[in-house]
Amino acid sequence: MPKKIMVVEDDPVALTFAEYTLQHAGYDVITVENGLEAIKRAQKDTPDLIVLDVMLPGVDGFEVCRLLRSKEVVANVPILILSAKARESDKDIGLNQGANEYLAKPTSPAELVASVERLLAENDAVS
Repeated sequence: MPKKIMVVEDDPVALTFAEYTLQHAGYDVITVENGLEAIKRAQKDTPDLIVLDVMLPGVDGFEVCRLLRSKEVVANVPILILSAKARESDKDIGLNQGANEYLAKPTSPAELVASVERLLAENDAVS
C-alpha cells in the first residue's frame, strides 16, 4: 500500500509540482490549500508525511507545524517544510516549531522525493 503524503500549499503551480512529483514517485497525495484545513485533514486522514508551505492564508505554516505537534494522532508524523522563505532564521523557526526538515523553493523533483524517502525511512526505523 503506497504511503500517504499530505501537501499543504496555496500556490497552484507549487501545489501541482509537488502533487505530480510525489504521485509519479508512487505516493498517494492529499492536497490542502490552507493551514486550518491542514490541521483538520491531518487528524482525519493521518498521513505518513506532511509537506508544508510556510506562507499560507490564515494560519501560517510555522503555526500549523506547532499545532500538529500538539495533536496526539499526528504528533509523530514527519513534517517537511518546503518554502520560499529560505533565510537561516526561517529554517531555525521551522525546525524549532517541530519540522523534521526544511527545503527551500525552488527545489528539484529529485531533491523533494529524496527528502520524503529519507524522512519516511527514518520514521519507519523509529516506529
